[in-house]
Amino acid sequence: MMRPIVAVCMLSVAAACGPVASVPTRPPLAQKWLDRGLDSYKVGDFDDARTSADEVLKLSPHDDDARLLAARLALARLDYNKAIQLTDGMKSSEAHGIRGRAAWYAGDLENAADELEAMLADPSVKDPWARDIAKLARSGGARKPFNMEGGVVAVTEMPPAGSALVVPCEMEGEQVLTMVATGSSEVIVDSSARSEPSWVSLRFAGRIEVHDVPALTRDLSGLSRLLGAPIKALLGVDLLRHIHATFDRLGDQFVVRLDEPPSPPQASRLPLYYARGGAMLMPMQVAAASPGTSAGSLFYVDSSKPYSLVMQDALWKRAGVDLSQLVPTSIVPNARAGRVPSLRLGGVAIPSVPALALESLGDQAPPSLDVDLGGIVGAGLLQVFRVTFTDEGRYAWIEPDPTMNQPDEQKP
Repeated sequence: MMRPIVAVCMLSVAAACGPVASVPTRPPLAQKWLDRGLDSYKVGDFDDARTSADEVLKLSPHDDDARLLAARLALARLDYNKAIQLTDGMKSSEAHGIRGRAAWYAGDLENAADELEAMLADPSVKDPWARDIAKLARSGGARKPFNMEGGVVAVTEMPPAGSALVVPCEMEGEQVLTMVATGSSEVIVDSSARSEPSWVSLRFAGRIEVHDVPALTRDLSGLSRLLGAPIKALLGVDLLRHIHATFDRLGDQFVVRLDEPPSPPQASRLPLYYARGGAMLMPMQVAAASPGTSAGSLFYVDSSKPYSLVMQDALWKRAGVDLSQLVPTSIVPNARAGRVPSLRLGGVAIPSVPALALESLGDQAPPSLDVDLGGIVGAGLLQVFRVTFTDEGRYAWIEPDPTMNQPDEQKP
């Protein structure tokens, strides 16, 4: 007669203590795929991470960790609908953040505000970008971001500025100098002109106007002093994707189009990724002087930086470079200078690239990235290409300078 009483007592204790923790149900094979996917994501091998996440979801379709990993990858490739579908029903701050960013970049202002505000309601989350964007989205009303009108193509002559991609345009009817900034997701307006995030209009070459452009604010006076010219705004990649932009420093042209451009006849197609849907990332192969030795890695692309390339010491070593042969430089604190034997972007190989070495990227890279980068690409490397955004920014056509493969003494 004691057993029923013991059973009742055990049930009572369980009820008092709350639900019993569930036993993990992820199959061992799914765990192996998930571990591989997380490791690949961390080192920037997004293709392998996506394959691994897909394998987990075949074995365990409702696995939250795999869904979040697949959603982060979908957002990096601007697949907004997939990112939202994968996190549907999930209530974590990360899921709210993914859905909020996907909705924002897709132009769904109301849902972007709802999701980002839900994420920011978590006391452990500090995200100034999300705070400002939630305000902009909530104030957007019926706006259609990046609404374009005017001619089919607008070509702007870029003034001489070294490797800097400086672009004249009109902002709210005022002639200003702006700069292409692939390291920024949004347009950034100098805080001397605006103190709060706002919606602005931009006109290029007097032919194409872009209405309802979301703009954040930042002090750009340091950049203006560096260039010796008043830079009033940075053109972030969300704008560049929408306007199907081409920038060509050697040809001194910045091109805006209403529609997707055709494939250039002698261009290489390079896949692009975006950190949390924002800052631009691209894969590159770093090769040693001797054939057969190369290392792939993901690089942050920041066209506001004047140098060609910064790489972590580990990648220099994998490229077969003796770090003791590098020389000190004042371009970046604690950096040393040298030459990378060879780089490959898509189908384009670039020999003997001047670059900087750092033991760690530190504050050179954005703090919000959750990927171990190989390094940072600056305007010094981008200036040897004509770069055109295509497929809504998922790829870029890159056309190299025809003199690039000449011996150094023959280069102009």
